[in-house]
This record gives sequence, C-alpha cells and structure tokens, in this order.
Amino acid sequence: MNIKSLLLGSAAALVAVSGAQAADAIVAAEPEPMEYVRVCDAFGTGFFYIPGTETCLKIGGEVRFAYDWNSNDTTLINRDDFQTRARVVFQTANDSEVGTIGSYIRLEGSSDNTGVILDQAYITVGGFKAGYFLTWADDIGISGENDTFIDAAKFDSVSYTYAADAFTIGLGVDELRQADGAFGVQGYASTTLGVATISLWGGYDTKADEGYISAKAAAAVGPGTFELYGAWASDPSAYVATVEWTVGAAYGFKATEKLTITPSVNFVEQFNGVDYTTGGVLASYAVASGLKVDATVDYNKSDSKDWTGFVRLIRSF
Repeated sequence: MNIKSLLLGSAAALVAVSGAQAADAIVAAEPEPMEYVRVCDAFGTGFFYIPGTETCLKIGGEVRFAYDWNSNDTTLINRDDFQTRARVVFQTANDSEVGTIGSYIRLEGSSDNTGVILDQAYITVGGFKAGYFLTWADDIGISGENDTFIDAAKFDSVSYTYAADAFTIGLGVDELRQADGAFGVQGYASTTLGVATISLWGGYDTKADEGYISAKAAAAVGPGTFELYGAWASDPSAYVATVEWTVGAAYGFKATEKLTITPSVNFVEQFNGVDYTTGGVLASYAVASGLKVDATVDYNKSDSKDWTGFVRLIRSF
C-alpha cells in the first residue's frame, strides 16, 4: 500500500464518521416568546397585569418596629416593650360589563402573636363592597393617638358607597355577633365646601337596640389642618362599649416639608359617669420615600393619671 492510497482511505473514513455524527446532531429548540410584565395604570400606581389575563395586581405592605411605654401614677405600673408588626396586601382590579371588579386581601402578623391572621378581605363591584373589613366607624375621631369612642369597627359586612365630586354617601349592614345573630346598620356622609370637609357617621345595634352618631369638620387653616369632632351614644352597644359622649380638637401643621406635628385634646364622659381629659402631641417625620418615624406622648388626666407614648419606625411599600 502506497502513501497515496493510505491518505485516500483515511479521508474516506473521516467523511463517513462525520456523516454519522451529523445525522445524530441535537438541534436546540427555538425559545418560547416571553410575555413581559406590563404596567397597568388604569387603577393607580403600582398595578401590573397578571400575565395571560386582563386583571391588574398590586402587591404592597408594611413593616413596623415600635417601642411602646406607659405609666400609671396611682398604681405605679410601668410597662415598656418592643413590638414588630408586618402586613402584606394584595389588590386586584379589572374592568367588566358590571363595572370595575376589585378585591383586597391583607395578612398580618406580629412578634407578640404566633401565626399570621386574615386582617381584612373583601370584594368590590363599583360602589358595592362585601367581606371582612374596617367599616366607616374606624374613621371616627381626629388625628393623634388620644381620641376614644368606637370600640369595634371591623366586621363581616356589606355596604354601598356613592361618591360624586362634592359629596360621598354610604349605607352598610354589619354582622356584630354570629352567636346571637346580632346585626348593625351604619351610615356615612361627607361633603366638601371650599377648604372645609364635613363628615357624619351613624350606627345602630339591632340586638342592643342602641346607636351612636358622630360628626367632624376639617379645614385647611394656615400651614395645616384643623379638626373638630363630637360623638354621642345612647347606651352600650357592639360599636361603643364605654364612652357616652366625647368632643375633641386637633391641629396638624407642616413644620417642614418632612415633619408634621399634631397636638390634640379630647374630653370624654363614660356611661358610668366618670369623665376625663386626654391630650397629646404626635410627630411624624418622613425620613425617605416609603420610610417614616412616628412618635407621640399622651396624657390621660383622670384618677389614674396615665402617661403613654411610642416611637415607631415604619417602612411601607
């Protein structure tokens, strides 16, 4: 065998092997087209479309670290503690033939308790709302931490709210207690007249046959907002357990672009005839976007002469 024959044979073998390998070659599949998250600005900031749907989703929440303290001059009880609380909120919204359909879920847990609880969950269709949520009664009162009137404002409820440019009106039904079938009826109305907003609340416990009413006026005055409110209850009910009537005032003013200071005072009379005055100052400082510090000192001028306060670092997103 000469050199020429050897070279030709080797070349033929290489071609045969290359052909066999080419027949078995793995061809990479074309990548599937990716559907990137799309911003949904129809329902406010932070919403995005759930991929493959026309439903918009917003995920938010809050982490709060707090130092709370209180002291009682009569019993010499002093208590200080740290507490951490976390909340996660899921909101959805989409347009439909019956109007905008929304849902809201808020989960909460704290270092003082084990486990995570369902703090709120409800469905909205236009002005209709049904689920477990804080009712209008939760808004009764003034800015600050020392007002007191409503004892319970979160129930399984159904309500309807009609909102126009200048006024809002609503009516709701609450399940006050499941055990004895107690229900309540609440109403709310609010109107804006120039720089002032006037709000009215009312509620009736059908089982206790007792109710409450409350009113508040808030107006822009100088560098802040002045608030004046009053409330009265006929007798104890699921909504109001201890306070017969109360009046209070607060003024929250912008000391700087980041600092708001709110002094407030309240006079309270209870169903048992005991009355007392509370007062305090709340300061809120916006450290950065989504981060603030709240601090308050409050005084309860009654027989016990309680001093209370807290400092809270709050991160919201």
